[in-house]
Amino acid sequence: MQQIKIIKNRSDIGAGTRGSDLGIDAIEIAAINKGSDYFSRYSYVDIETENDAVYTKQNTPFAKRIKKVLKVCERLSDAVQLIAKSNDFPLVLSGDHSSALGSISGMKLAEPNKRLGVVWIDAHADIHSPHTSPSGNIHGMPLAAALAEDNMDKKINEIAEETKITWEGLKSIGGITPKVLVEDVVYFGVRDTEEPEDYITDKIGVKNYKVEEVRYRGIKTCVAESLNRLKNCEHIYISFDVDSLDCDLISKGTGTPVSKGFDQFEIIEIINQLIDSGKVSCFEVVEVNPTLDEKGNFMAETAFDVLTSVTKKIESLN
Repeated sequence: MQQIKIIKNRSDIGAGTRGSDLGIDAIEIAAINKGSDYFSRYSYVDIETENDAVYTKQNTPFAKRIKKVLKVCERLSDAVQLIAKSNDFPLVLSGDHSSALGSISGMKLAEPNKRLGVVWIDAHADIHSPHTSPSGNIHGMPLAAALAEDNMDKKINEIAEETKITWEGLKSIGGITPKVLVEDVVYFGVRDTEEPEDYITDKIGVKNYKVEEVRYRGIKTCVAESLNRLKNCEHIYISFDVDSLDCDLISKGTGTPVSKGFDQFEIIEIINQLIDSGKVSCFEVVEVNPTLDEKGNFMAETAFDVLTSVTKKIESLN
């Protein structure tokens, strides 16, 4: 019987604001306050972080702390790969979204000959590269690394040779690049993008199910269509960034909050219908930042509600 194994990854060095390293603890506090024994029911592993890097002066402005991010992604990849190879379910709780590359890498390396689909539930496309990023924050680059897409048509930065080498290292974790094919990526809820991201997503043809489209056409229709797009994938990884939620309705307790997003019930329904396909093999929650939460710990409480519902759905298929 497949067991859920939790991975706790408190890395926040890919983000532009500090505090997502506290997100996992905030979710655990939400569980305690709700009287839940959730975190005592599952075994877990902690990923060693490189969070001390925030105290060090940066010399890679277009890919901040990239060497440290690579180390964290390699560790996370190893942990995810080990669980997946044991035919168990890696459930990843991470700080910032840069670590998603580690999860994707681990899933791909567990079964290199099988196609991996990615469902990216997020307000942001996260498909910048060091060549295009206006901020240099790597939490805006994980999909570009997974797709091995530099988007040189929209290059704005002259990056150092050291950065180029490390970026190639990120793209090729485990010796496989790309980890995911462009036709095997689907967005839900992306609504805050920059021109280079719009250009590359249009060029490669990534489908984005916008919030208004999902509400107009219905979750069931959009999920079924997305699964048809991923029909050639044996496994699906779901990345849930809490900024996909409507920050005005829920909370601003995340690094880059965006209005006009989903509510938590829509998120739960989208994810659970994806899980019903039987193909979802890894689920990740990212970017809870309790230091920015103007409603106490409400973002973490909402994330925990999503987590418990999704966990129940995963277990129901065993």
